[in-house]
Amino acid sequence: MIRTWGLALLVMAAGRVTSAQSIQLAPLANAQAPADNPEGTVVFLPSYHFHLNMAHLSSDSPRYNWDANYGGELGIVAYGRTQVTFVANFQAVLGEEFHPFDPNQGNYILDGVLSTRFKGLYVAGVFHHLSRHLADRPKEPPVDWNMVGGRVGTQFTRGGTDVEARFDLLGSILKTNVDYDWEMHAGALVHHRVYGTFGLIGAGQLRYIGTSDLFNRGNQTGGRGEGGFRVSGRAVTVELYLALERVIDPYPTEHGTASYASVGMRLLSR
Repeated sequence: MIRTWGLALLVMAAGRVTSAQSIQLAPLANAQAPADNPEGTVVFLPSYHFHLNMAHLSSDSPRYNWDANYGGELGIVAYGRTQVTFVANFQAVLGEEFHPFDPNQGNYILDGVLSTRFKGLYVAGVFHHLSRHLADRPKEPPVDWNMVGGRVGTQFTRGGTDVEARFDLLGSILKTNVDYDWEMHAGALVHHRVYGTFGLIGAGQLRYIGTSDLFNRGNQTGGRGEGGFRVSGRAVTVELYLALERVIDPYPTEHGTASYASVGMRLLSR
């Protein structure tokens, strides 16, 4: 455990980039009209992006050994610099309670994003839905929530370094068996090109949830930092990374936080 955390910190420091990519940040941040869309022109299906992520977790709990995410975003229609985007993600968490590879939960994200770009920024209205389910275990009460809110972000390149940052503020409109009233989510990613298709990556995220008095607890804070390297191919980008993370309510039917290190691989469409 100590060795894994130490390696994660070493890679993050060696990259000399302070923040970058978590699976929730990267696909959503791209939900904007491509820069080459002509003004005054309607374009159908203007963009597509997918991600596939698998990480091994270093945790004291037998519930958390592997974390897998698969999903993507589809630009439905764009008009100039404005775009409507559909985003979907499925997360599977595996432990070793009953079997060596024991799926214990599956979580679904469905988002709708209306974004536009101006003066180096993009702004968006966001509808966010997340539902959580147990696998091979009884769970009668549903656990899900719907939020709406806004997003502002930027993307730019300086020399051989690409930088992306985003800030979301969302409020709950419908929720079941959660005490989330609102959520603030801030993140940034950096990709520094070293040589040819090889580059270093770094990422940081902060998640802050405002809660009601349903479960008699205060507001909750989570976060994630990761570092590693990226190889960019013609069709697919491959990232290998080490990360440290504090997760809010890691198990769908229980309330609290968990912290762990992870080692993972991520595939991204170009």
